Amino acid sequence: MDFRRPIVHLLVNWLLSALALWLVARIIPGIYVRDYGAALVATVVITVVNTLLGIPLHFLTFPLTILTLGLFWLVVNAFLLKLASMLVPGFKVEGFLAAFFGSIAITILYYVLRNLVYAHVGLF
Repeated sequence: MDFRRPIVHLLVNWLLSALALWLVARIIPGIYVRDYGAALVATVVITVVNTLLGIPLHFLTFPLTILTLGLFWLVVNAFLLKLASMLVPGFKVEGFLAAFFGSIAITILYYVLRNLVYAHVGLF
């Protein structure tokens, strides 16, 4: 499999994101994913929500983010994760703290998984 091809790169990133979400649902109380298929759909919805709403929200909240030394972006990301969970059957985030810690854990776990896979195939 040639990881330098854009479609393969996109598919691998999508699968890794879904795996990270599925694993986080097993770790963080308050985040539930019915199965891996729901995690795949939820990953697409999270991406769409982040693209359509995340960019404008990050831009609008930039002054507050500067005042909080970047910590407010974590709040915005938690809100976006919670919003995405409302749109996907089989994916549920209960409460702000689950969304807050879940968004942090998804980000960290995704980057760890991505670095493991890409280091294995020699891209890093």
